[in-house]
Amino acid sequence: MKLLLRNARKVVTCSANGNLMKHGPEMNEVREIENADILVEDGIIEEIGKGIVDSDCEIVDVSDRLVIPGFIDPHTHLIFAGSREKEFEMRARGATYSEIAAGGGGILETVRSTREMPKSKLRNQAARRLEKMLRWGTTSIEIKTGYGLDFKNEVKMLETAAELKDESIQDLVVTFLGAHAFPPEFANDRPAYVKLITDEMIPYASKKKLADFCDVFCDSDFFSLEQAKTILSLAAADGMKLKMHADELSSNGAADLAVELGAVSVDHLENISNSEIDRLARSNSVGVVLPAVAAYLRTKPAPGREMIDRGCAIALATDFNPGTSMVDNMQTVMWLAVAMNSMSVEEALNAATINAAAAIGISDRTGSIEVGKKADMLIVNAPDYAYLPYHFTENRITNVVKDGKILEFS
Repeated sequence: MKLLLRNARKVVTCSANGNLMKHGPEMNEVREIENADILVEDGIIEEIGKGIVDSDCEIVDVSDRLVIPGFIDPHTHLIFAGSREKEFEMRARGATYSEIAAGGGGILETVRSTREMPKSKLRNQAARRLEKMLRWGTTSIEIKTGYGLDFKNEVKMLETAAELKDESIQDLVVTFLGAHAFPPEFANDRPAYVKLITDEMIPYASKKKLADFCDVFCDSDFFSLEQAKTILSLAAADGMKLKMHADELSSNGAADLAVELGAVSVDHLENISNSEIDRLARSNSVGVVLPAVAAYLRTKPAPGREMIDRGCAIALATDFNPGTSMVDNMQTVMWLAVAMNSMSVEEALNAATINAAAAIGISDRTGSIEVGKKADMLIVNAPDYAYLPYHFTENRITNVVKDGKILEFS
């Protein structure tokens, strides 16, 4: 099956020039091709240029439209039950993340609701969320577990994600996050819960091939550096790639540990130290910035400007979750990155596409518009790409192209 997009006003490629990600000043380069055609065959981009002729294909005229890469969301907690708007109200009155968690709220509130909900209902809710995200241009998504926090319910979340992966139009990457928090039944025996993760959860997820990545929330009142290293080292030995929630609430060396272990991404980084920024810049790990979380929590955002200026590869993600980021739209996240993390529009676009793809290990095949990559693209009715974060409440995407197919929405 062939598709020819003809006469796009501009094709914004976000190409990394043969590399898997963009570091530092490279993030300001998006590369535009004016008045261009894109030929796709069997879901792969075959040619980009002017005046492409091929009579044996579906031809779609995209005159006066932009074509940009599909957005990649490399950090979400998409599968969950319940809502936590009461915590939103509490924060408005001055309550902190730690105070809410100490009172039984936070992650453990969602754990209670998720444990109670049947897998079929969890899947159906998540599927509706995926469809909404697709309409706003997200073509590939990472999904974490972490609201089960026991063997039965973490497996339930992994199996739900596996079913979504099989059924979804989008490409899904699954991350095991059993080390999201300590469940109440292990509140007084944290080493026993770490042992449950290492001895039962990770081996099962690995044997059944239910997770692509393993993640740990390493921070004060959560998992220690030693516990994180134990969990992630075992996961790596079992064939999982690594991620880490690092330096969100405090600076404790978690980002350094993630780089040391070769994590594909290091996420949050609101309190990353200067020395950790420099080590991250010298590494192949992507720093994932989550500006919506800082907005929700009323905390300082990650130092995106400084990290890029010092040579880091930065990605953006929604961190979509019921407690600290009910944001499921990457256009909104791009606006927040410009407004809160002092990033340029070009840096935000690259961070939402090619670098976001690198943060989940798929930038060799998607995240930019280049010959040989998947035809995951957005057709946009806007003056230029800056309009998307500029007017993020208005969806200017007229069509989503996924695997070379133009999708129709009811």
